[in-house]
Amino acid sequence: MNNARRSSLRWLLVLVLVVLPLVELFVLVQVGQVIGAGWTILLLVLTGIAGGWLIRREGSKAWRALTQSLRAGQMPAKELADGALVILAGALMLSPGFVTDAFALLLILPGSRAVCRRLLTGLVASRVLATSPFGAAPQPRDARRPGPGTDGSVIRGEVVDP
Repeated sequence: MNNARRSSLRWLLVLVLVVLPLVELFVLVQVGQVIGAGWTILLLVLTGIAGGWLIRREGSKAWRALTQSLRAGQMPAKELADGALVILAGALMLSPGFVTDAFALLLILPGSRAVCRRLLTGLVASRVLATSPFGAAPQPRDARRPGPGTDGSVIRGEVVDP
């Protein structure tokens, strides 16, 4: 792993493990000051119940779409991305707070999930191409001449079975 990637991963961990809980705590205190502690706790419980129901519903839809795509013999790229986003939304819903619940709603609602799916697909594609053993996407070969390309040395000959 190169240094730039390690540095960005380190900052992401700091953001998730330090900054996000502080932001959640700040928002909880602000909401609690406006509507009161009891109502804030009730609102957290209600968002948890509603989020759980929504995740269960969308998760079962994603599972059905995945199994249907596999039965049809198709590549389930969209369905797998939807499943991953639903799982991430579920993890965010488990965390108490309004900020993570808002992010979870963005991942779970079908309209915004399509946008998140495109972002996820682009991120995964860039990572796969960046870690390709060829350094970049392999170039298409000449369909008329199968075998290795003309950029390397090729020794032509015949195979003789003893």
